[in-house]
Amino acid sequence: MDEQLKYPFEIRHLSEEEGGGYLISFPDLPGCISDGETIEEAIKSGIDAMNSWIETSQEFNDPVPEPGSSQPSGRFVQRIPKSLHARLVARAKQEGVSMNALVTSIIAESLGKREAHL
Repeated sequence: MDEQLKYPFEIRHLSEEEGGGYLISFPDLPGCISDGETIEEAIKSGIDAMNSWIETSQEFNDPVPEPGSSQPSGRFVQRIPKSLHARLVARAKQEGVSMNALVTSIIAESLGKREAHL
């Protein structure tokens, strides 16, 4: 391929009800999607869609997001009851880790168990 995909993209298979083939979307470029009968065709048409999206935004002086700008920051803030907070602090101290490390471990373990049952 002569042109490259500058932005992260997602490809998913379309069901027969959706018309079949593959859909490509660009999380950084809202509404920028395309499709194709094969993954290769979806990527090729996706490159055209991406370039058209960027050109149109520039024509209208709309901001063009940087590639990867829609990626999660990794920051997560959650309010919890004081009693739960105290339990987490005590457990983290017992384990010899920060509370953030403990909560990350608990979440990862819980998600792993859930995914194993799917």
